[in-house]
Amino acid sequence: MIKSTHPVVSPNNKSVLKNLKSYLIIAMCFCMSAVLFRPSDAYAQMPVNQETGTPFRIGEKLTYTVAFERYNNVAYAELKTVSRGKIGDMDAIELRSRIKTLDFVSAAFYLIDESRTIFASPELGLPIYISKNRNIGGLPKETIQNYLTVPASNYDLVTLIYKIRNSGGSGAMTIQENEKIYAITFQTTGNEKIKTDGGEFDTSIITVQSEYLTDNGLKDLRINLSSDDAKIPVLIRFKNAKGEFKASVASIQNIEPQAEVLPTPSPIATPRPTPAPAATPRPYVENQPLAADLSFELGESLEYAITTVGQPVGTFTLQAKERKELLGQDSLLLTATVTGVQQGNRLFSLNDYIRAQVNPETLGPRQIQINFNGTFNSLNLTAQFDEKTSVITFNGAGQVEAPVGTHSLLSLIYAVRSFNLKPSKDTYNPINDTRVAVFWENKPYIFTLRPSTAEIIDIKGMKISAQLISVNTGNPQLDSLNIKVWLSNDSRRLPLRFSAGQYQADLISEKNLLLK
Repeated sequence: MIKSTHPVVSPNNKSVLKNLKSYLIIAMCFCMSAVLFRPSDAYAQMPVNQETGTPFRIGEKLTYTVAFERYNNVAYAELKTVSRGKIGDMDAIELRSRIKTLDFVSAAFYLIDESRTIFASPELGLPIYISKNRNIGGLPKETIQNYLTVPASNYDLVTLIYKIRNSGGSGAMTIQENEKIYAITFQTTGNEKIKTDGGEFDTSIITVQSEYLTDNGLKDLRINLSSDDAKIPVLIRFKNAKGEFKASVASIQNIEPQAEVLPTPSPIATPRPTPAPAATPRPYVENQPLAADLSFELGESLEYAITTVGQPVGTFTLQAKERKELLGQDSLLLTATVTGVQQGNRLFSLNDYIRAQVNPETLGPRQIQINFNGTFNSLNLTAQFDEKTSVITFNGAGQVEAPVGTHSLLSLIYAVRSFNLKPSKDTYNPINDTRVAVFWENKPYIFTLRPSTAEIIDIKGMKISAQLISVNTGNPQLDSLNIKVWLSNDSRRLPLRFSAGQYQADLISEKNLLLK
């Protein structure tokens, strides 16, 4: 599992962070794609031996640092040209890229940690096969684009940069990203001498124009290509409504391949061709099993006893209740319901509930309803999460922009069970904190999850190995409660105990619902 490894944002940065809004994440995605993928351009350097018929340089690795306004290191990117060999029966170049946000962008908005493996045609430069792994709210999501059977006719962001590097400085083409096709045009608009950590370069300025940029709130995309034969993307700049991003090359490595001509990569499993679509769409089937990489099953029901200072208060139940269509979308219903109340309890009432509709694959929220009749009734809420725009509409009138992948409180409880929460070896340098954007009341907060080492806790007289996760929310009222959760150390990662202030909830029973 991927997670943030960077410090919490300082108070002096908060006003800046608040203004950037969620589309910064989209901008960073493009920057890193275009940047890291510049490295991909990097691999697109002119080969040592052009008689090989390929512009890729095997063993080349480019690393970039990204700055935003006065902040020097908000992200990094790298791309490697790994090998030349076969995928299926097709000649291909294997590329690997990585992009990751750092520091305040990662802490205050949302962690972007994306890696790609791309097999590209050495002669045409078009993608043959793309495997894209992206972290969404702590859960990895793999996307496959398979052109082994039907050849690609459009570039992606990586192969686009390669095409620009080898185009002579001007041209037009199309790219396909996020299931949409965009026209791209570019031309040389000047020359500039650039100095970066990777060296000093004479460069040509390439200006890029496309509706892809405007659709994502970006403008003034310029790429500085070195004037030598390598055409290295030395500097990439673009702007959004809040400022300018700059990605500059930090290091250039050329690792000599072991074989001089056409080294064959280590054997890899050949991706299976994408099956042809069925003539008739399959009818939707309710309550299909959840993905194996989730730590819980559909129908799981967990009951908890709530106590305060050792005295019983009530019980509640968490359920992964059903998987059905909601407004035409496959959706998973998660619920937390008060199932028992001790006499004199004014905090909540019998059958008070929280219900969350989420994406069954990523657990990203689509809807949440909170209904309490006691002291907690001030938290009552109905909110809709737009997965495409990252806008959250709540209580019918309020609206707020949120980071991509923002969770609801209930979706987080389930998602955290699949996070890779390894404790830091150095308690004074907690590099393994995980940061997640969470919507609470009327705005998103950045929750920081700090994992501890295993400990033994007592649940119903049983000694059980558990991992303590301390939660910092960035909300002073919530943080005064010193929120903690204990997860079991087995593959199910059961929430064994929750604590907040003087209240504690312990798991007392578990069962599987009979699904209809």
